[in-house]
Amino acid sequence: MMNAPSEQLTATTTIAQATTAFAGVRYVVADVKRAIDFYTTHLGFNLEHQHLPMYATVALGPLKIHLSGPGASGSRSLPSGKRQSPGGSNRVVLRVNDLPAVIEELRSAGAAFRNNMLTGPVGRQIQVLDPDGNPVELFEPAHRE
Repeated sequence: MMNAPSEQLTATTTIAQATTAFAGVRYVVADVKRAIDFYTTHLGFNLEHQHLPMYATVALGPLKIHLSGPGASGSRSLPSGKRQSPGGSNRVVLRVNDLPAVIEELRSAGAAFRNNMLTGPVGRQIQVLDPDGNPVELFEPAHRE
């Protein structure tokens, strides 16, 4: 355990030096191929890498989502024995234009939503669920005049 401020500074500095880049976001999924189809077909991601049936990476610009299926190292049980599972409240946020039109297109394709479109002072948003229940927030900023 670190107690002295100099020990804390050294550990923090070492971690900062060892961290080279943002690698992406990991989502645990039940079916990697199904997840690839959802992200590439409905949300405009590109398939960057796949090792079916366990793992794939999809990308949208600099954002990479690492899809970990059964058997992938990123989805194995934790040391406590607790299974990692899809869902939760953390989510990727994608900025979109014309949110109502995007919602209609996704609904027509059979996508499930976690909530209804919400409007706040900085814009409007809705959460679409991938086939395993992982939320993706679609956000349209308010128009500033």
